[in-house]
Amino acid sequence: VIVFALLLGLVSEAVFAAGVSETSTQRRGQLYRITHAGKTSYLFGTIHVGKDGFYPLDPEASRALFDSKTLVLELDIRQDAPFQQALTRHGRYADGDMVQNHLSPATLNKMTQALARAGLSLPSVQHYKPWLIANLLVGTELDLHGFQRSQAVEYALLAAAQKQEKTVHELESAEYQLSLFEMLDARQQEQYLVETLADLVSGSSLKKSQALIDAWSSADAPGIKAAWQSATTGDSISAGFMQRVLLGKRNPEMAANIERIMQQDQVAFVGVGLLHLVGDNGLPQLLKRRGYQVEQLY
Repeated sequence: VIVFALLLGLVSEAVFAAGVSETSTQRRGQLYRITHAGKTSYLFGTIHVGKDGFYPLDPEASRALFDSKTLVLELDIRQDAPFQQALTRHGRYADGDMVQNHLSPATLNKMTQALARAGLSLPSVQHYKPWLIANLLVGTELDLHGFQRSQAVEYALLAAAQKQEKTVHELESAEYQLSLFEMLDARQQEQYLVETLADLVSGSSLKKSQALIDAWSSADAPGIKAAWQSATTGDSISAGFMQRVLLGKRNPEMAANIERIMQQDQVAFVGVGLLHLVGDNGLPQLLKRRGYQVEQLY
């Protein structure tokens, strides 16, 4: 699930040029080298929150980024205006409407309690749709446990790209990403919220997020696969939406966009959410089926 939740101490260009990290040799996430017709690009798995101690990146990822001519991300998260505009279009009810009109009394009561525990009030979110409130609550919990959006891996990559004067491209847009939640009808949106509220109360939400973050932070392949399986299996609305839309729909489109970028005369460092790299329909496997040579560096 998309989580709405700055890198400190960037390594210098001289360190990137030497191919080593200034303070860390800890591998994180997954890194692939993609080659085709004499052209090379890199595919790196990110997470969308972070904390102190995650950076700088390891020597291999640092070197791959330094050698690339362009940085490609799902979104350029420095651009807040497009995100806020898309959020208004897809995450808010029209004037005069509010979430209270779309939830059962039981769900509304549970949501109000969860908001209070998170330090939020119902009036502050009442114009948000259920899926957005669910994601907001998950992001708030992560923030309270030290995992912040402002420490996301993408910020580290963007800061390094700016220092190295690289061009930055987006694979998608905020408009596209947030529009995907329109595929959930009113009943599914409420159930998505209900599932999230239950996971928050039981502690499984934080446990699942922590498991993915831990797996990323140590490049733990079995842990990454386990997190992917946890997110995509079962009969919940969130698992089905993850499998069918957030991965199943987006991955083939991302693969096509990566292919288009690679056909241009440039070396790209592509950073996407870690779970996009896992499974038979993950980006590495999709690119292999398109005729690309894919080597997992770690």
